[in-house]
Amino acid sequence: MVPALTGPAWQPPYSLDVRPDPHLTIVLAAAALVLGGLGLLLALPLACRLPAARPDLVRSVVLMGCMAAGLLAFLPPSGSGDHLNYAVYGRMVTLGLDPYAHGAADLPGDPIAGAVEEPWREEPSVYGPVATALQAVASWVGGDSLRLTIFVLALFNAAAFIVTGLLIDRFTRHDPARRLRAALLWTANPLLLYQLVAGMHVDTLAIACMVAALLARERPAGSGILLGLGVAIKVNAGLVALGPAWELRRRPARLAVMAGCALAVVVAGYAIVGTAAIEPVTRTSKAISHASFWKLAQGWLQSVVGTGSAYRGEIQVGSLLVLALIAWFLFRLTPGASPLPSRATEPGSGTVQGAPVVAMVLVVAYVFATPYVLPWYDGLALGLLALVGASALDGFVVAHLLILSLAYLPARVEGQPQDLEWLRTVLRPQLAWALLALTVALLVWAWRAAGRAHTPPASAAPRPSTP
Repeated sequence: MVPALTGPAWQPPYSLDVRPDPHLTIVLAAAALVLGGLGLLLALPLACRLPAARPDLVRSVVLMGCMAAGLLAFLPPSGSGDHLNYAVYGRMVTLGLDPYAHGAADLPGDPIAGAVEEPWREEPSVYGPVATALQAVASWVGGDSLRLTIFVLALFNAAAFIVTGLLIDRFTRHDPARRLRAALLWTANPLLLYQLVAGMHVDTLAIACMVAALLARERPAGSGILLGLGVAIKVNAGLVALGPAWELRRRPARLAVMAGCALAVVVAGYAIVGTAAIEPVTRTSKAISHASFWKLAQGWLQSVVGTGSAYRGEIQVGSLLVLALIAWFLFRLTPGASPLPSRATEPGSGTVQGAPVVAMVLVVAYVFATPYVLPWYDGLALGLLALVGASALDGFVVAHLLILSLAYLPARVEGQPQDLEWLRTVLRPQLAWALLALTVALLVWAWRAAGRAHTPPASAAPRPSTP
C-alpha cells in the first residue's frame, strides 16, 4: 500500500515502518473503504433531513476533515505510486530534461527516478504545465531526497483539499443542513480523504481551482484565470468551464473576458513547456481502464467481430453517446425532483446558480461514461455536488467512488503477493459489472424522476364540465 521513500529518516513524511502482513493491510484498507462508504451513504440523507443542524456540529465536522487532511500530509502517501511519477517529472525539470518527452527510465541511477514503479517507468508526463511547475518546485526543495520532495507535494495537495473544503463551507454557510451535507461530501468524506489526500493525486489541485472559479464568477477575469489554471493542471477538468460559459451565454462581453483569461493562461502554460506536452494527453485519452464497463464492451466486440482491433474508436463514440444521454436526463429534472433547477438562487444572494449545476451535470455524466476512469476522478464530481442541492444523485456518485476504490485496492502492481493477484486480475474486471449496473440504475432513476417532474399533479388537471 505504501511505496518506500528514500532520504534521511528525520525528514517528513514520517512512518513507524512497522511493515504489517500484506493480507492484513489489504483487509484493513477494504474494511475502511466499505465502512466509510456505507457510513457516508447513511449519513447524507440524515444530514439533509436534520431540521436545524447545530452550528457547532457542522464546525466540528469541517474541522475534523481539515485536521485529517493536515495529518495525512505528514504520512507517506498510500494506495498508489502516482506520487513517485510526480517527483520524477519535477526532477526532470530541475535537471533540464523535458518531462513530456522522457520517462523515469531515461534517468538511470538517479535517486528519484529509481523509485518510479512499473508500468510507468517509460511514460512521460500527462499533466499540465501548472502541475509540472509545482512538481519542479517540490523537486527544487527536496533535491536528492525523495522523502522531502514527496512531503512538499503533499503539503500542496493537502492545502488544496482544505482550501476547497473551506470555500464550499463558506458558500453553504446560510443553510446549516446544506452546509453539513457539503462537509460530508467533501471535507469529511472518508473516501475522498483516502483517494485524494492519502493517495496524494494531482486531481486535488485542479478541483481547488475549478471550485474557486465557480464561486468567483462574478469577477470574470479572476474566474477565467482560475479556470485556466485548472485546465493547465489536468485537461479533463476543463468540462467545468462549460458551466460558466452556459450561464454567460447572453452576456457576451463578460463571457469573452472569462474565456480570454482562461485561454491566455492555458496557451501561455503550454507555450512555455512546448507542444510535446499535448501528445501524451491525446494518447491516454483513448485508453480504457480495466474496471470500466467499456472493457466489457471491448471484450464482447472482440469475441463477436474479431480480436484484430481494440475498437477504441467505436468505444469512444459509444461513451460520448452515454455521456450525452446521462446529461440530457439530468438536465430534464426540475426543482421538485432534484438539485437541477433551470434557475435557482444561491443562499443569501440573487444570482443565478446555473454554472455549478451545468458543470456538475457534465462532470457526473463524464465520470459515469468515460472509458478511462480511476477512483480519484470522482473527486471533481463530489466537489461540484457539494455546491448544489441534495438528491439521490449524491448516493449514486458515492457508490461509484466506493466501487472504484475497491476495484483499485491497491492501485499498484509492484510489491503485491502472488496469492493476492486475483484482486487485480479477477475482482477488478468483475466490479466493472457493478459499475455497469450502477450506470443503468442512474439512467432509470433520472428518466423516471424527469417523467414525474414533467407530469402535472392530479389536482391541477382540468375538471370535466357538467351539463
